Amino acid sequence: MVHVHNFADGALNPVLAYVMSCVGCFLGLRCATRSNASQGAAKARWLVLATIAIATTGIWVMHFIAMLGFAIPGQTIRYSVPVTLLSMLIAIVVVGAGLFITGFSRGGAGPLLVGGLVVGLGVASMHYLGMAAIRVPDTLSYNPVLVVASVVIAVIAGTAALWAALRLDSAWSAFGASLIMGVAVSGMHYTGMAALQVYADPGLAATAQGGVSAGAFLLPLLMGISSLAFILSIVISLAPTAAEMVEEAGLMARIGRPAPQQPPPDRRPYQNRNQHQNRNQHQNRNQHQDRGQRQDGGRPEREASPEQEAAPELGSLFRPRHSRPPQE
Repeated sequence: MVHVHNFADGALNPVLAYVMSCVGCFLGLRCATRSNASQGAAKARWLVLATIAIATTGIWVMHFIAMLGFAIPGQTIRYSVPVTLLSMLIAIVVVGAGLFITGFSRGGAGPLLVGGLVVGLGVASMHYLGMAAIRVPDTLSYNPVLVVASVVIAVIAGTAALWAALRLDSAWSAFGASLIMGVAVSGMHYTGMAALQVYADPGLAATAQGGVSAGAFLLPLLMGISSLAFILSIVISLAPTAAEMVEEAGLMARIGRPAPQQPPPDRRPYQNRNQHQNRNQHQNRNQHQDRGQRQDGGRPEREASPEQEAAPELGSLFRPRHSRPPQE
């Protein structure tokens, strides 16, 4: 068995890989937090950004930065370009599947466990597919126990990442979760590397000539993805927070909501008031009449004078009232 080095450059590679994993997970969690405050297409866009941040910077970049510290004495390690790119594509697909399963679910442990299982198995597949991209004149095999342990760690890390994406809202909580996720991703990687067993096989010397070196392929690719993470961090910093998005959505809902219809005015108070006024006027009129009758009640009625009795009626100017008819 050939002896290998996982820390050929000392602590530089594992520390840098851990930092990049934390950065990718933190950016992904901040995007996931904003997706929780969005609906429809906006929610999907934030989940896509979270997928890119976690899958590329948080997982894939971490893996290959750590692989830059992997060395076999006396050999030049080369990588297959198509297989390496395929491993990155698998990471994006499985992380996106897990985020969309939990992001568009109604909550509960079921979608979280399913999504965590999908992400964990996918991340483990990405790791071992990336290892399959190595081109060396040796045979690579793995310790099954450590392989299973690495897969279990990947599933736990994936479930924890999805749980954090659904539950954590503040930047500090996302920061703390990203530190834990970085430990889980790094632990999964180095557990898988500990399972690696390399055996010399001179018959594979021709196969080792294929592929490209890490310096010619991985370094430019890693720098490009790191630049993408920097741009994503600017986008997140300029975008409104989840609390601001919720407040804005509530304000727009209140603005767009039609004004409540007022009930028709109750005319009964006016009718009752008019009836009360009429009743008061009637009572006042009756009281006035009663007062006049009381004032006149103590006076005797005047007898009509002879002139008043002899006054002609209407139309009696030509014929008096008590005149007798003329006698022949």
